[in-house]
Amino acid sequence: MQLTRLINILNGTYRVRRNVRTIASISSLSETHQMLHKTCRDFAEAELKPIAAKVDREHLYPAEQIKKMGALGLMAVSVPENIGGTGLDYLAYAIATEEISRGCASAGVIMSVNNSLYLGPLEKFGNQRQKEEFITRFTDGTRVGCFALSEPGNGSDAGAASTTANLEGNKYRINGTKCWITNGYEAEATVVFATTDKSKKHKGISALIIPKPIDGLNLGKKEDKLGIRGSSTCSLIFEDCLIPKENLLGEPGMGFKIAMITLDSGRIGIASQALGIAQASLDCAIEYASKRIAFGSSILKLQAIQQKIADMALQLESARLLTWRAAVLKDEGKPFTKEAAMAKLAASETATFCAHQCIQVLGGMGYVADMPAERYYRDARITEIYEGTSEIQRLVIAGNLVKEYGLN
Repeated sequence: MQLTRLINILNGTYRVRRNVRTIASISSLSETHQMLHKTCRDFAEAELKPIAAKVDREHLYPAEQIKKMGALGLMAVSVPENIGGTGLDYLAYAIATEEISRGCASAGVIMSVNNSLYLGPLEKFGNQRQKEEFITRFTDGTRVGCFALSEPGNGSDAGAASTTANLEGNKYRINGTKCWITNGYEAEATVVFATTDKSKKHKGISALIIPKPIDGLNLGKKEDKLGIRGSSTCSLIFEDCLIPKENLLGEPGMGFKIAMITLDSGRIGIASQALGIAQASLDCAIEYASKRIAFGSSILKLQAIQQKIADMALQLESARLLTWRAAVLKDEGKPFTKEAAMAKLAASETATFCAHQCIQVLGGMGYVADMPAERYYRDARITEIYEGTSEIQRLVIAGNLVKEYGLN
């Protein structure tokens, strides 16, 4: 059943279980979330899993599949219906992103960036004109957006933006370079963070919405990456790029705040992507172990293999609950910065762990491209890096704990 049809069927009856203690498994979720899970899993099995190896091998952007995901409502899951979105909650978004990523991690991150990093700040901070121009046309999968925060010299130091946006009359003149931009080549608009007042340091950073292509904006080379090869990554190079003053997102100097709020939500998306990779790794390991015969029976009966699978499942379920908890807290309008960091940290390290163990279970077959295990391993590694490294997540968690204990 398509998600769009699902929404019509449940129109007026949509209910969400928001008590974190009741969310223990898919079966304990609301009917809407369970049907969403099935829809996304079926789509991933039919449309994404069969092409995932080719997407990776040939560095292909899965354009047709992204359009189909848009038709299902997956490219704007939590965006309100009145501006073109699906109108579901962040728990639904987490569930959907995991299932899409289970089929193809590249499709998962394309979806995540468009939902969390591009549409997210526009929906929260944009005015009506900006929403009509830069949200409504980016919800159906025919267009995607991107998020430009990182720079060659600042990495995780988001407050050190060297890209500048100087107001000249009714336009901003933008100069500088943004790097590691996911969806950089395909995106038709981007949210860019630039310094508008150097004297105010991080309080002098502003966010601007920039359409693509546009004079004064050039794209760097496509990065040749270890994994997630179906999504383009490149630099955005600004050389006297002029943007209307009306494209300022929020107020002048709000950029750092907008970026931090956006990253909190984005970490739920990346955590969900990591869960999908981890789940695919566990599935692969169990399927292979059940068929591989050694010493007269399947290796799935060997205690050493069972211990690996048990550890994989334990970490996966734990990380999933952390991710769902962060999503529910966001849906309830409660603080979730610490919980999002915990979810992203746990899920990303779980993805790497599960992919590693999957290769161990497969042995030599895990090391060759005939099986997906080596791709899962390569895809997993970036989840510990983008949208804040594991080291940054630990700093965020510790910093919030210090505040909770009243020690700051």
